[in-house]
Amino acid sequence: MTDAGYESDGASTVSTSVTSSIWDFSFENGRRYHKFREGRYNFPNDDVEQEREAMKHTMVKLLCQQLHFAPIGEGAHEILDVGTGTGMWAIEMGDTYPCANVLGIDLSPIQPQWVPPNVRFMVDDVESPWLHPKDHFDYIHSRHTIMAIKDWNHLLRTSYDHLKPGGWTELQEIHHFPFSSNNTLSENHPVAQYWRYVDEGLENLGINLRFSDEGRIASMMRQCGYVNVTERVFHVPIGTWPKNKTLKSVGLYWKTILLDGIQAIALGPMTRGLHWNREQVEAFLIDVRRGYHDNSMLLYMPLVCVYGQKPETQ
Repeated sequence: MTDAGYESDGASTVSTSVTSSIWDFSFENGRRYHKFREGRYNFPNDDVEQEREAMKHTMVKLLCQQLHFAPIGEGAHEILDVGTGTGMWAIEMGDTYPCANVLGIDLSPIQPQWVPPNVRFMVDDVESPWLHPKDHFDYIHSRHTIMAIKDWNHLLRTSYDHLKPGGWTELQEIHHFPFSSNNTLSENHPVAQYWRYVDEGLENLGINLRFSDEGRIASMMRQCGYVNVTERVFHVPIGTWPKNKTLKSVGLYWKTILLDGIQAIALGPMTRGLHWNREQVEAFLIDVRRGYHDNSMLLYMPLVCVYGQKPETQ
């Protein structure tokens, strides 16, 4: 018997060994969280958060103008989406690559039931032993998981082992520490303080939020044996201050995403990691909300996209 994973199609031996509790949720500070491996991920999965995840998907597509950068081609038959969330990326990949099998895994069973026939979802912890054999996947994708993974070296090596020779791994991660285009953001600004507290709380919980800094992911991928490692960095504005129409829309999306998620992002790290109570968090967030509305500082966050290939010959 194992609880390593639960497939949405209900057809596997693994799925029959899992009790119905896999579909349960836990509740904390008025928000809903995953029950499987409870506490492993420090952010909610309720309807409000799912709507925010949908906006994040739309924002990244608008900014990048494509679902991925790795040159996987039409020959990619086995695709894995790590931390699939609502499953939107996996579903669109299934439509884009109808000949591929697309698997999305997540700790939360929040994906839709009606999906393309080549898409399926599994409740699983990606930092546990993988159910699939080595040399299985053509392409492994992960996006917005920087707040979830404790051991990136282990995950990148596991991904490498489970790629077919010539296969690709791609990570797309926001570096959540804001920058100012005119250098007017001070350390004491509420927005800067907010992300510093989130970072400290997650660090106490075993999560390195700074791993998404430029160069770090690419460097570790090379250490793990990946070749043809490429890094692309996009600036995600916070607000509508850019003159470019596309970036202005991206900035509106991102500011809305950050404001809508300001409580969801703060509660877990600050209550679990820093031992604040909910009232302290809510009082602090008043100034942070006000700070996000200041367009004069020209704030932005980098989106770091890195992809690398497993060598064709070992």
